[in-house]
Amino acid sequence: MIRKLLFTLLLTTSLVEAQSYAPAAGQAGSTAIAKSSTVFKGWATGINVVRGPQDIANPTGPLASTGDPTAALGGTSTGVVCLGDGGSATLTFGVPIANGPGFDFAVFENGFSDTFLELAFVEVSSNGVNFFRFPSHSQTQTTTQIGGFGAVDCRYINNLAGKYRVNFGTPFDLSDVPNNALLDKNNITHVRVIDVIGTINPLYASHDSFGNIVNDPYSTPYPTGGFDLNAVGVINQKTLLSAKNFDLASVTVYPNPTSDVVYLDTDQQSSILIYDMGGNIRKKLPEAQYNEVQVSDLNPGIYFFEITIDDKKQRKESL
Repeated sequence: MIRKLLFTLLLTTSLVEAQSYAPAAGQAGSTAIAKSSTVFKGWATGINVVRGPQDIANPTGPLASTGDPTAALGGTSTGVVCLGDGGSATLTFGVPIANGPGFDFAVFENGFSDTFLELAFVEVSSNGVNFFRFPSHSQTQTTTQIGGFGAVDCRYINNLAGKYRVNFGTPFDLSDVPNNALLDKNNITHVRVIDVIGTINPLYASHDSFGNIVNDPYSTPYPTGGFDLNAVGVINQKTLLSAKNFDLASVTVYPNPTSDVVYLDTDQQSSILIYDMGGNIRKKLPEAQYNEVQVSDLNPGIYFFEITIDDKKQRKESL
């Protein structure tokens, strides 16, 4: 029998970079996940949208209206649904999302550059009633309003959807959400995306988990205003983590993160594939007994290990 295990590895540099959070897609250390990546096992299948106004300072004015909500379903559409200031989309899934090690799902927006970023809060629920928000952080200055087509530096944004440009998802790890008796992290049935109202006017401003105003492009008084939701892709599904033929304890990979060597705690023959977030194979190691693997020749970033042992297929992911 052939056993396959999949691990997620965060490869770091040995030096601390002068930035708070991960940089833009394509840069060393980015957590952006390409929409074409093979890490996605499923996509949102249902959606309910509540549109917000085109300009929160005119709350009785026209609502955002561009896009059919179904454009945000599946993983092949290039369309979006525009939420407007403070608008929301609640998405459901054919198979619930599970809390595996590493990132569990990703949200896609259609920002046309690495700096034109429209942001959104993300919440999850396992019953469709009680929702819990990912703790978010914005270190963007709040003394000057970012204009409607102004720039946001994604290195100062964490756990806010829209951090990355079109076709690159912002990933979320359910482990970041505080535990609560009303939330089953291994059975996430709903993901809610809520537009950040980017104004720094305290009358209407949105705040991160630390109480900071979140400054993003404002105002955008158009039918296309607010967060433009394109898709939600699932990385860890409930069925994958509960399958009876997975032996999650058979191999340990450490340290993680690392900068040069990965050690495997196993005495069995195996073959190994290492591929990046875009699904590109970076290393292919033939069958042998591996107790350590050199990764110092890889650029900093997140990589996936697929380990094949004997003839029983397994899956495991870890950071």
